[in-house]
Amino acid sequence: MNHTDIIIVGAGLSGIGAACHLERKNNDKSYRILESREEIGGTWSLFKYPGIRSDSDMYTFGYSFKTWDNPKSFADAPSILKYLNEAADEYKIREKIQYQTRVSSVNFNTEKNIWIVTTTNSSTQIEEVYSCNMLFVCTGYYNYKNGYTPDFPGVENFKGSIIHPQHWPENLNYTNKKVVVIGSGATAVTIVPKMANETAKITMLQRSPTYVGAFPNKDKVAAILKSILPKKTAHKVIRFKNIVIQIIFFNVCRKWPKTMKKLLVKGVQKQLGDIPANPHFSPNYKPWDQRFCVAPDGDLFQTLKQGKADIVTDHIETFTEKGIKTTSGKELEADIVISATGLKLLAFGGAKISIDDNEFDISKSLTYRGLMLSGLPNCIFFAGYTNASWTLKSDLTSEYASRLLKFMDQKNYKYMVPKVIDEDLETIPLLNLNSGYIHRSENEFPRQGSKLPWRLYQNYFRDYKTLRINKLTDKELQFK
Repeated sequence: MNHTDIIIVGAGLSGIGAACHLERKNNDKSYRILESREEIGGTWSLFKYPGIRSDSDMYTFGYSFKTWDNPKSFADAPSILKYLNEAADEYKIREKIQYQTRVSSVNFNTEKNIWIVTTTNSSTQIEEVYSCNMLFVCTGYYNYKNGYTPDFPGVENFKGSIIHPQHWPENLNYTNKKVVVIGSGATAVTIVPKMANETAKITMLQRSPTYVGAFPNKDKVAAILKSILPKKTAHKVIRFKNIVIQIIFFNVCRKWPKTMKKLLVKGVQKQLGDIPANPHFSPNYKPWDQRFCVAPDGDLFQTLKQGKADIVTDHIETFTEKGIKTTSGKELEADIVISATGLKLLAFGGAKISIDDNEFDISKSLTYRGLMLSGLPNCIFFAGYTNASWTLKSDLTSEYASRLLKFMDQKNYKYMVPKVIDEDLETIPLLNLNSGYIHRSENEFPRQGSKLPWRLYQNYFRDYKTLRINKLTDKELQFK
């Protein structure tokens, strides 16, 4: 069999980052990256809708070990892909990537302490089998094949085109077309201002509003720091500054939700001028019960203020031949309807997981330190924060994995597994957001415990201490 020390599943932001960390800190380990698509990049390669960009600043969304040199804080997908490709070349990991290789199943052999990884070639459908001592799962958490679209009534009557942003048609012509974008999340907030200059009319139709904030796309403090400090030092200082701001903002929203809601809605009203912020930007939930959206330089608000786009907060009664009829009786004409209605979640890239050929149900497991699962040996999964940049957590996961690999070598351990010892441990849902896409798949994902090491705190500094400073081992992590 094709054997390596480590197999990394996925060549997106987490997978490329994990490989770079191995080259930096564990270059005695052999590894292979299995990627189901034909290029690296994950999300940033898959999505092609207009204006696709990060809604986290790139000083925290980028890697700790690679500086972000672009002046824009919120980068578009081509810039992020360029950054990822540079990292792959700088750390010479490109030759370790196998493309069009979808992992269909993984089975841990406890007698030999190895993973047997079965793959299918996305083009030829030919199966291949690999083995490794340690599995790094860097597949993200959503379904790459299909996004989520509700069953809209009367959709069969509509004569125009209906598009989900995850499957954006190449060379779609929307010049001088009437467009309705259904949704209020990050995708809709991105698409509307980007398309508005070319469409005849574009309307953002939302069932319920989201908190949206205007943030400058060029960080003036970062620019000053870059001009007076060495590049790597400046990157670290800017990264630290932004992490602190994110944590303070999140915690202030949680502690004083009513006050923060007033301030956030007031800030939007200032951006919109005569257009009322209520109800369009005044949600009925507390700040950070769902993910906060960013409008770089207030682009969405400026587009609405200038009359280039409309916003309607209403429910869909039915689709018609010419567009959409809302429950209030309003009719929105459309040539194109964009269903920016969210994602479908998918754990471990949809791969079947087994131990000694017995199926392993991840929904019955708990997350250990936010990077392993109870009862699942020699496996580390990479997942980011819900209230901050994804890469902050995946970077910490790589650092912890590096420590763990060195510790196991020193002790000559071949097997490690987290075990729940406290039989009375209470469990709660894994993710702390009240979003529809999370609730739809909640029963398919692992849970978290009510206390450490099974609890997720969604706090970078707490995780930094836990994963990089604290003792590596505890009674819940067992070795042999």
